[in-house]
This record gives sequence, structure tokens and C-alpha cells, in this order.
Amino acid sequence: MTLRVGGLTRLTTIDFPGRLAAVVFCQGCPWRCGYCHNPELLDASAGGAIAWESVLAFLHGRRGLLDGVVFSGGEPLAQSALPQALAQVRAMGFATALHTGGMYPDRLAAVLPLLDWVGLDIKGPQAGYDAITRTPGSGARAWQSLQLLLASGVDYECRTTWHEGLFDTPGLLGLAEQLARAGVVHWALQECRTPDGPPTWGLTPAQQTLLQAQFPGFVLRSGL
Repeated sequence: MTLRVGGLTRLTTIDFPGRLAAVVFCQGCPWRCGYCHNPELLDASAGGAIAWESVLAFLHGRRGLLDGVVFSGGEPLAQSALPQALAQVRAMGFATALHTGGMYPDRLAAVLPLLDWVGLDIKGPQAGYDAITRTPGSGARAWQSLQLLLASGVDYECRTTWHEGLFDTPGLLGLAEQLARAGVVHWALQECRTPDGPPTWGLTPAQQTLLQAQFPGFVLRSGL
């Protein structure tokens, strides 16, 4: 079985910190977050738009020019071919990164030794996860993945896409406390753009200062 690839970004400077990288977008995701920015990748039964062999051929020609390869999605861990794909890319001399929602803790644990960096989406407080992902039990799996990631020593960033329609500001501040207690150091809060236009953050300057005090690497990021 080979990786089903829904798209390829040939060069990025923002998806793998400190590296010039390509991004491989993997087909399929079991969650249905309302703000998903790659909905065309959700269908797990869809055939890949790009053959994996073509991706490998492209990467072969970029050795010495690119530093790394990011596996994004969709949800890369939904595909059983991911470990083999990671091993192939590392054998070519590239560093590897993963963007994941953490929905498969056991699969994440299996590939952590093959990764140099992980971007883990933390959708919100665990109690509100099911409403965001529209999938029962999703919060427990994501937070288990977080614990595995933190214990692994692999470089990472946790990211939360937020506006007050998803959960309120007190919930956001509570999430920050949860993450800090868990040992998270690197956390980015991403603005969620809606069809009605970009919402206000709903954070006062004092609240932003509080978040920055909890996380030395905290970032406010305009985004989705």
C-alpha cells in the first residue's frame, strides 16, 4: 500500500520551523471540524491526486536544496502507509515533520522515532472536543497524543484555532492553564476566519500578557 497524496506544496518556509521544506498533503480525515481549511482532503476513499512515486521523484531532485518534508492533511496518521513513507523520505536525507490532530495516539507513538518536529492541533478544552470535531471521544485521544509527544522529546508546537463561537474566552484561558500544567511550552493561538469575516479575538491586552507569561514561546497568529 502506498500513501494517498491529495496535494503537494513544493516549497514552504513556514510549515517546518527553521527548515526549507515541501509539504505532502495526505488524503482522509475522520473528524469534521467546521473550520477545516482543507475540506477536499477529508474523504478517505478518494484516490490520491498525485502518485507517491511522483512525490519521491520530485524529492530526489530536490536533495541538497530542501531541508525537510512535512506530512500534513487531512490526517496523515489515518493512513497505514505513513511509516513507510516517512522512512523513505528520511533515507533520502530529509528531516521529517508531521501535522496531526492527535486522533490516533498509538500510531503517533509508532512514528515519533521517525520525526524531527510535530505540529499538534489542540482543538479546545477536552470537555468541548466532541462538539468541535463532531466525533465522540476525540478529546481523550488528542490529549493522550499530547502526553506521548511531550514525553518523546521530539520538537513540537501545539496549535489552537479559536474564536468565541467555538468556546468562550474563559474557556480559552482555562485551556491555557491545562496546557501549562501538562508541560507545554510552545503554543500558538490561531485566528479562525469565518464566512462572515475575521472575528475579533475577544482577548484584552491583559489576557494576552497572561498567556505570554504562561508560555514563553506563545504566538498569536492570524490564520484560518
